Amino acid sequence: MSWNSALALLGFFGVCFGAASSGAVFKPGLWYERLAKPSWIPPTWAFPVAWSVLFAMMAVSGWMTWRQVGLAGAGGAFAVFGIQLALNAGWSALFFGARRMDLALFEVVALWCSIAANILVFAPYSHSAAWLLVPYLAWVTFAAYLNLVMVRLNPRAGPAQALAK
Repeated sequence: MSWNSALALLGFFGVCFGAASSGAVFKPGLWYERLAKPSWIPPTWAFPVAWSVLFAMMAVSGWMTWRQVGLAGAGGAFAVFGIQLALNAGWSALFFGARRMDLALFEVVALWCSIAANILVFAPYSHSAAWLLVPYLAWVTFAAYLNLVMVRLNPRAGPAQALAK
């Protein structure tokens, strides 16, 4: 691997884990712990493990596409890549930061659509890069359903309720 390629890979990891840092800024906390949750929710430790693997796969996917055509050769595809990263970062801000599970539900639908679009726009450049995003889409499908169930189980949960406790 050339230095240029290695630096690009590090850059993709930096961008992806920069988006992931939203999860470290907007932590679940006591508000989340007090919410009613379905019995099938994964253990708390599973979320950072799953997301770390998924963000690493996103970084490699972006890098693989870059290796095929460069940033300029796939500008539109990388714009979609950036949009899905921004939406991903925004979900934590809405759900945990603003404590708006309802708005986070709409946002996760937009995230799901952007991931599906990302898969479609990376595929012509690298089938492997596109396939690396499929587990991400599957996890966000699960996360969206979990978000929906959490909204239904906690109809009054929100910023006002959190301040009252």
